Amino acid sequence: MIVKMKKLTVLCMDADRDAALEELRALGVVHLDHIQAPEGSEVDEARNAITTTQRVLERLVGETDKDASGLSPAEIVQKVSADIEEHKNLSAHVDALNLERIRIEPFGNFDPASIEKLAAEGIFVKLFRIGAKDTLTIPDNAACELLRQTKEARFYMVVSTEDVELDAPSFRLPAQSLKAINEEIGRGKTRLAEIDKELADMARDHAAVAEFLKAEQDRLTYAEARAGMGVQAVIAYLRGYCPVSDVEAIRKAATKHGWGLVIDEPAGDDQVPTKITNPRWIEPIKSIFDITGIIPGYNEMDISPSFLIFLSIFFAMLVGDAGYGVVFILLTRWARKKMPKAPAYPFTFLYIMSWATVVWGILTGTYFGIEAWKRDALVPWLNDDNNMMLLCFLIGAVHLTVAHLWSAFRMINRPQALAQLGWVCMTWTMFFVAQIFVLGKDISMKPVMILAGVGAVLIILFMTPPKKLKEEWFNHAMLPLSIISNFTDVVSYLRLFAVGTASYAVASAFNTMLAPMFGHVLSTFVGALFLFLGHALNIALCGLGILVHGVRLNTLEFSSHIGLQWTGHEYEPFARKSKQLEEQA
Repeated sequence: MIVKMKKLTVLCMDADRDAALEELRALGVVHLDHIQAPEGSEVDEARNAITTTQRVLERLVGETDKDASGLSPAEIVQKVSADIEEHKNLSAHVDALNLERIRIEPFGNFDPASIEKLAAEGIFVKLFRIGAKDTLTIPDNAACELLRQTKEARFYMVVSTEDVELDAPSFRLPAQSLKAINEEIGRGKTRLAEIDKELADMARDHAAVAEFLKAEQDRLTYAEARAGMGVQAVIAYLRGYCPVSDVEAIRKAATKHGWGLVIDEPAGDDQVPTKITNPRWIEPIKSIFDITGIIPGYNEMDISPSFLIFLSIFFAMLVGDAGYGVVFILLTRWARKKMPKAPAYPFTFLYIMSWATVVWGILTGTYFGIEAWKRDALVPWLNDDNNMMLLCFLIGAVHLTVAHLWSAFRMINRPQALAQLGWVCMTWTMFFVAQIFVLGKDISMKPVMILAGVGAVLIILFMTPPKKLKEEWFNHAMLPLSIISNFTDVVSYLRLFAVGTASYAVASAFNTMLAPMFGHVLSTFVGALFLFLGHALNIALCGLGILVHGVRLNTLEFSSHIGLQWTGHEYEPFARKSKQLEEQA
């Protein structure tokens, strides 16, 4: 359910701006809508600090049994940031030295300073690198020595009493000898190893830096809130949105602190944030919203209940294997034990999806793709391809019908509700048409045509209010394409059958292919290893299929029929997230 919001404008004396912001942050219920773009040195400084701290936190990874260093979070960030910068620069320097070493190595170890000293005394030494098939013409007053030859090139040293020019470019002398370069590379690698060890040891301070990052984020939101306020003469003001249930707390604070307070209903063009609260059994679907980053707009609808119910069906059909479902349950249980402080809803979501998969696998007799167990299916009807395709069409028709009936309920007092009933008729028309064209079913066309006619009449007559007909006439012109799209949407649910069948085929293929390896100890071990990897790959592909197909049927097909465009942005109240700032307050 999308929580109803009120639009607030809070006014205070400019001199009391900081006190007002602190009080609002303590209340933690107002989602700020900045009057002006928050800019300034404080905002820039806070953003840079967050960037630095995030980079440090990403580097403090790994397990360590050491106690915290005892340094303050700011000191940790400063030290680790310096180490990261030194590591970056030193790595680049070592890479450059390695390239220089490769460049001069064919000429052997020599001191460039000695060549320069000889040149000052009238003896010129030049180095040349030419192609293996090229020739180097040497003047009479010069001596030439071949130092090395490879398949690609030849390396020469030319000595003369004059600074001669040859028909090939001379080799650029290095800044130091090969020996010195190797020694410097060695020192650089030693220091890099030391920095890596220091950073690994600092992983013990990960929790402190994570909390420090929250404090920096709090400082940024505060700086942005302050810079985003409007000012008129001696009055400062801000705008935001607050859940209806929390308005009274703001009203009391305004009375206590002498603020001006304006409470309005959000206008149609306001960017109202979306806050969703649902019963506990629906909350697990929040996992998908977190992953995909989508959220309905404030004036749209929350489809969380249907999303959870139908996604569990889609998940089960797309994976389709009871064995995989048991694996998911065990992995979820293991992950929950590893992360006892994490929110519960993602694990509940995985349990729901896993158990749905187990149930579907039992119904179809699918266990790790073992073909022999298919004969023990609880519902053998599900193992017939035509039956499965019919079931997919049925699920699609029911899913889209829910969308249109939901829309009709929202429009219950408007004629457009009848148009939604017309789309229900059209959806079931397409259900029968899909059976005729895809499955070759022999269905009487007369009732189908009556159903289509009733649907078309309801849609044409009631889809557009008479007052808006002049502006929205194009919807009627596009109606034939919309009807065709309705057909393709129903048929698109065949992806549940296709992907589920592919998943079983891949698992079965691995079983068949590797079965001959089982018999001897070594081959059995190798076969078991490859079988494990094969099923792991199949599980990964199933996970991808869930996101690509299962989520899509809810966020695209269903959403387009219910008129949901996912235009929302999440409700993020101005509040403290860091315990450090709470303690300081």
